Amino acid sequence: MGIFRRKRLVSIVLVGLGCASAVRALALGDDDGNDKPPTKPTAAKIEAPAPLTERERLLLDRVEQLEKRVADLEGKGNPNAASGADAVAKQPASTTPAASTAGVAAPGTASGAIASATSGTTPINTDLVAKDTTAVVPSQATEKSKSGAAKPGKAEPFAFADFTWLNGNSRTKDTPYATSFFTPEIRADVDYNYSFNHPKDDTIGGSSEVFRHGEVQLTQLGVGGDFHYDNVRARLMTQFGMYSQTTPRNDASPARGQWQLDNAYRYISEAYGGYHFNALHGINVDAGIFMSYIGLFSYYQFDNWAYQPSYVSSNTPWFFNGVRVQIFPTEHLKIEPWFTNGWQSYGRFNNRPGLGVQILWRPTGWLSVLGNQYALGEEALGNPGRVRYHSDDSIEIKYLDRPENFLSKAAFSLTGDIGCEHGGGVSCYGNSAKGPKQSFLGFMLYNRFWFDNDRYGLTLGGGKINNPGRYLVLLPPINGATAASGTPYFTENPGDQFKAWDASGTFDYMPSQYITFRWEFDHRAANVPYFSGPGGVTPTSCPTAPLVENICGSPGAFVPGFAPDLKKIENRINLSILVKF
Repeated sequence: MGIFRRKRLVSIVLVGLGCASAVRALALGDDDGNDKPPTKPTAAKIEAPAPLTERERLLLDRVEQLEKRVADLEGKGNPNAASGADAVAKQPASTTPAASTAGVAAPGTASGAIASATSGTTPINTDLVAKDTTAVVPSQATEKSKSGAAKPGKAEPFAFADFTWLNGNSRTKDTPYATSFFTPEIRADVDYNYSFNHPKDDTIGGSSEVFRHGEVQLTQLGVGGDFHYDNVRARLMTQFGMYSQTTPRNDASPARGQWQLDNAYRYISEAYGGYHFNALHGINVDAGIFMSYIGLFSYYQFDNWAYQPSYVSSNTPWFFNGVRVQIFPTEHLKIEPWFTNGWQSYGRFNNRPGLGVQILWRPTGWLSVLGNQYALGEEALGNPGRVRYHSDDSIEIKYLDRPENFLSKAAFSLTGDIGCEHGGGVSCYGNSAKGPKQSFLGFMLYNRFWFDNDRYGLTLGGGKINNPGRYLVLLPPINGATAASGTPYFTENPGDQFKAWDASGTFDYMPSQYITFRWEFDHRAANVPYFSGPGGVTPTSCPTAPLVENICGSPGAFVPGFAPDLKKIENRINLSILVKF
């Protein structure tokens, strides 16, 4: 019995030694089973480690050689450009703009994200163009040669640098909870405005961003995002709050025909579907409502350097309803034709659609050149002979970028607009037998400073316009007037003169990339009474309609015994909290 126990003990010891030898062979990559049996274990000494075997030395040498080759290859590549083999393709978005990452979004407004191709790379914002936040162009599919080796894909458009500094482009660098199918987006814009004119009805006119005095108002709440799968794209962004009322009232096209288009679309700021073609550096075809780029500033205040844009931006389109094609010949260039119902219109004003094109060029990370052209649309309700042309061109330059300094960054934007209408009783080139001059000429200039690692921002700027005929002047909401109703208290007839200018100072506190606390002072002036004065623009007695409607008779109609109180100057303070995820 004792002999049996001793034999069993010896067997157990031999099995244990065999397992230890196998484990050591696996750890060293030895699969031939020819290592010598292990020697008797000895106590480990920290100061005198066991010498390496010849096989261990060979393995370590090979690892060091591989690490050196990888380091050499990484040093030759561009760490900011996503490779076709590594980039993760997501299609939203910035636009927008989005909005937000290393791909391309066309303006404002518009946004989503694709992952950075290399670890340690700063994510690039997708809301790359003013007033639009559209889907990111997906990475081009990798190709394989006959030998089976993967070829690098084409570079993502505008992914070679961080463009979150741009005016009209969201500064968020990533999107929480983004997936390969859906990139969510949430925006909130809440503000308090104080007019030193103290209108008694709290109604502010002449702005497409500011509407009430002495009240906290939800200007916009948007919930939506970008869908992207198998090269198919779609974007939805809702708008609740003041924008759902004030933006549709500036469109006169619903007055033509039936179906109340302003009600059908009022809670939508962006809604389109489309497809991405893997040609050139990407081609997108989208149809629906998408953000306009004319005027540089984004429709969403979070994306902008200031809350109240100058007239060149505030008076030009914020959206188009139609079809666009985004063509990216190179990673630095976008060419985008438009076919639209009209100039910021849900429908057509007459019998002809509008045509346009955008060209966006970004040769380096500190320069952006943008050109927008619009032509041939008949944009005067009930006047099919009047044709509109407009050119909007901007340049943005980042002239200082030193993150280690207290003044960490500085940039400026310059925008110039020129346009006119002809036919239907007006002329492009001056007063003539065809009618009085009907034109638009304006500019705006803004300079932005960032401090303390971009935690604080200061913007100084302003601009000026001259718009005889007033065809782009925002109609004051006198007695509930809309773009369709007009009002005898502020006419927009051929030959009516309008010149205006403004200046502003904006201070931002940005403790997170997802929120901005903004303080702003605006001074605005015009050559004719235009801004709401102390008496306001609402009749105080309404014999022909209930007082609760705040309208006497039809919207904008003349009310006997009433005259709106309009002033040539307006000074305002704006306090706002802006959020974007």
